[in-house]
Amino acid sequence: MALLSPIKDHHSERRLFVRRVIASAVVAILLLGVVIARLVQLQIVHHELFAEKAQGNRVRIEPVAPIRGLIFDRKGRVIAENLPAYQLELVPEQVSDIDDTLNRLADLDLIAREDIPRFKELSRSGPRFRPVTLKVRLTEEEIANFAIQRPRFPGVDFKPRLVRHYPDGKAVAHAVGYVGALNSDDLLRLDPARYAGTSHTGKTGIESSYESDLHGAAGYRHLITNARGRQIPFDSAKLLDSLPMDEKPAPGSNVYLSIDLDLQLLATRLMENRRGAVVALDPRNGEILALVSAPSFDPNLFAVGMSTAQYAELEGSPDVPLFNRAVRGRYPPGSTIKPMLALAALETGATNLTRKTFCIGYFMLPNSTHRYRDWKPEGHGPVDLHDAIEQSCDVYFYEISQEIGIDSMHDYLVRFGLGNQTGIDIGGEQAGVVPSREWKRDNFRNRDDQRWYHGETVIASIGQGFMLATPLQLAAAAGALATRGEHFRPHLVAAVEDALSGERTLVTPEQLASVEISSSFYWDNIISAMHDVMQGPRGTARAVGFNAPYTMAGKSGTAQVVSIAQDEEYDEEEIEERQRDHALFISFAPLDEPRIAVAVIVENGRSGSTVAAPVAKAIMDQYLGYGDNVVR
Repeated sequence: MALLSPIKDHHSERRLFVRRVIASAVVAILLLGVVIARLVQLQIVHHELFAEKAQGNRVRIEPVAPIRGLIFDRKGRVIAENLPAYQLELVPEQVSDIDDTLNRLADLDLIAREDIPRFKELSRSGPRFRPVTLKVRLTEEEIANFAIQRPRFPGVDFKPRLVRHYPDGKAVAHAVGYVGALNSDDLLRLDPARYAGTSHTGKTGIESSYESDLHGAAGYRHLITNARGRQIPFDSAKLLDSLPMDEKPAPGSNVYLSIDLDLQLLATRLMENRRGAVVALDPRNGEILALVSAPSFDPNLFAVGMSTAQYAELEGSPDVPLFNRAVRGRYPPGSTIKPMLALAALETGATNLTRKTFCIGYFMLPNSTHRYRDWKPEGHGPVDLHDAIEQSCDVYFYEISQEIGIDSMHDYLVRFGLGNQTGIDIGGEQAGVVPSREWKRDNFRNRDDQRWYHGETVIASIGQGFMLATPLQLAAAAGALATRGEHFRPHLVAAVEDALSGERTLVTPEQLASVEISSSFYWDNIISAMHDVMQGPRGTARAVGFNAPYTMAGKSGTAQVVSIAQDEEYDEEEIEERQRDHALFISFAPLDEPRIAVAVIVENGRSGSTVAAPVAKAIMDQYLGYGDNVVR
């Protein structure tokens, strides 16, 4: 009979239990050792590192935007400033129904209804405790209306801030420019550290070209936050003392322009309800005294934000108010180039001071039946060079154009600054066109189109055809005529001032290559002819300048917008207004010691002498002390 084995082996089970206890104790000791080692690493070895990280978790560094520098005119009058304003904000976590809240705000005309989808997206894209700006600048009436309704809008309130403001609005829009909200392109090109906390940047004009001076440098402050990044209040002096020192933002520099605000406002008033541009400068140093493009726009709309409908209205206007005609508009210069061509003709021997042409009202090239007509159908009779400028005789210049040649025309006009950018200190400037044989070869593909024709030289001699110039270039050319060839780069900024120290850095005028003319007698004769344009017995603009208390010089121009057939009569009353001739005028004064040069273009103004010349005369009157001294 076999022996029965015991049902339970207590000895084996005890040994197994002891081994397990020992193993568990070893594992526990090892794990405890790891914990202790880790604590030693955190608390002793890397104490400074993790203390700094812990501080970073509870302390948030919030950037503080700098105060933007101010912009003044040449007499210290404010052109661009920063005004305290209230902006409307919504905190998403405090609003139970964002859709209903936004719609009710739209009913009160506090926000535009078409902007509601954008605000909803903004409220979802960031932390719910972070405010969403609904409107940058509230009027006093809007603040009062909302204050009454505030209990109905939990989570919506208004907050003070500084907003860019342009007291003279439209009058300075194209010269000074405007600031606008930062976009994705701005964020890519700007220094993130310098622009931390900044919501706006210069977009056009001086606001853009002097952005680095006007903006300043951002500062920062330390805030105590919880784990989710929400700011929490703290009263402990010890905790406050443990925070690093805040860094104050550095304010932007102030910019002083060479613009005379009186002149700017007058030019704006004179161009009211017109399309065109006015540029006035000091021919002695290139300082811009007035730069106006009409029609204009209110730059304050961009500073505070505008609705989609408002921007669409501006952008879609047939008068293109956003387009800076003064530096970007390119127009046929018409007869305003005749004084410059006259100097070219004298220098090249194409004419002389005594040569006369009998003007019968038209000119024909040899072996051609095409008539190049004068502005005066019956003709001017016998005219010399002085008469041709004073009376603006086209036929005289048609005739000598063949002897000057298009390439010599190009060379001399370029010396006066036409055909190229002037290099003014605001962006967006367009170059003009002064054609030549080489220019035509480079700009046309068809072989026949690349050929230069004699008829093209004829019409180029009166500033038509391919020739184009901006109002700024014409003003610079008038300045070079005034100084008898001395030429300065036009500029708007006269000085930059440190906002803290008050130290000013003056902008040094940049002199360009002079227009070299072999005889001072040539200058005398051409400037005398320009003087007679305004104050001579037969000048085209004598009605404007004849009784002026100071001497002046000028040249009118009329640029044809649409061509007409050889046998057609040009009746301005019957054609559409926007197809009528442009009116141009260049001038400078006083004659002996010029202090101001002016270029005026009035689109579809018909006559330079009767429409553009009075504008130039009024501006010179004002600057020289003979105006009404109207400021605002």
